Amino acid sequence: MTFCDSLPKARALAATAALAVLTAGCGSASSESQTPAKPGGRSFTVAAAGDVLIHPELTDQAARDSERSGKGVAGLDFGPLLAGVKPVISKADLAICHMETPVGRPKGPFEGYPEFLVPPQILPALKDVGYDTCSTASNHTFDHGLKAVRRTLNAMDKAGLGHSGSARTRAEADKINIREVKGVKVAHLSYSWESFLNPTPAKQQWAFNRISTDRIKKAEARARKQGAEVVLLSVHWGLEHYNEPSVPQLELAERLTEETGVDLVIGHHAHVVQPIQKVNGTWIAYGLGNQVARHSSPTGLTEEGVIGWFEFRETEDGWDVAARYRTTLMDIPPEVEVGEKVPKGAVTDHRLIDVRQVLDEPGKLSAERIARYRLASERTRGYLFNRGAPGGDGLAELSLKD
Repeated sequence: MTFCDSLPKARALAATAALAVLTAGCGSASSESQTPAKPGGRSFTVAAAGDVLIHPELTDQAARDSERSGKGVAGLDFGPLLAGVKPVISKADLAICHMETPVGRPKGPFEGYPEFLVPPQILPALKDVGYDTCSTASNHTFDHGLKAVRRTLNAMDKAGLGHSGSARTRAEADKINIREVKGVKVAHLSYSWESFLNPTPAKQQWAFNRISTDRIKKAEARARKQGAEVVLLSVHWGLEHYNEPSVPQLELAERLTEETGVDLVIGHHAHVVQPIQKVNGTWIAYGLGNQVARHSSPTGLTEEGVIGWFEFRETEDGWDVAARYRTTLMDIPPEVEVGEKVPKGAVTDHRLIDVRQVLDEPGKLSAERIARYRLASERTRGYLFNRGAPGGDGLAELSLKD
């Protein structure tokens, strides 16, 4: 999360170019590929979202919500925090989250940056909103060593969440996460760059998937041999807080789409939204921003994220994939001194917001709140489209009414 890629920083923020396309329209794109569907062919949808990063302020919020609701475990209830995205996530046939950090024990102790150890109560909450499986390879995977890796995967198993990217044993490291989705065998792979702060010990290298084109090629081959018809790849890469992918990201995207048969690449780590683009016919989501996070110094951009939505349709030549997105925003209450009141109309709780749903049904929200959601919608669209996706690629905003 906090240490930048060791690869060259040759790409700068392309804000001006992003703003130039803010007027790009939403809805279905008429220029999408119209490859005929295979008679009797199968189809399914995939939802994938950005980093799940539970900062201490979000644990405090879960404690307040538990006190109000009387729900949760060990005084923590993350349900209200995530509830806003449930209508989208639960609608997908396969929903993939990115669990960036290890979890501790239900009663703590917990830690924030730089060596995260977060409440395991977040995991059943993720399952409840509709997530099926998660990527776990990140630069924070080994923040607390193999013991915490094992605790995290055990807790994910208990919550009913699949996982890919880290392992408890050598034998598990060789296994491929393959799930049957509407009659299609779908594999999910997860890889990351190595942390400088907490690198994986040499004797435990098997427990963490480090980015390498050769390793990814071999894992895909194993997945195909085991019957996978579709292979999805999550990658933790790039430079933090840059809305434009770095040169190494672009180069790796080229290699992956030229040298492998991976059907979709889902990117994380930047904590801000980066473009979604087709490269050599394969969709690359360079960075989906944060799904849920509360950085100590919010920038506005770090609260914004997207849910990537991908519609797979079987054709005579393989799989045709259409890409959609749904903007999200983490509402953050204003900081007030003890005894002061929150300003009228302001946010009162940390909440993950489905921006389109709120803009369509604003209710009695203040003009200031509506303006913030509209900014998130327009700015996110600009960054997503910054590499030409609204043209022939056909990227468009997801409508739940379709």
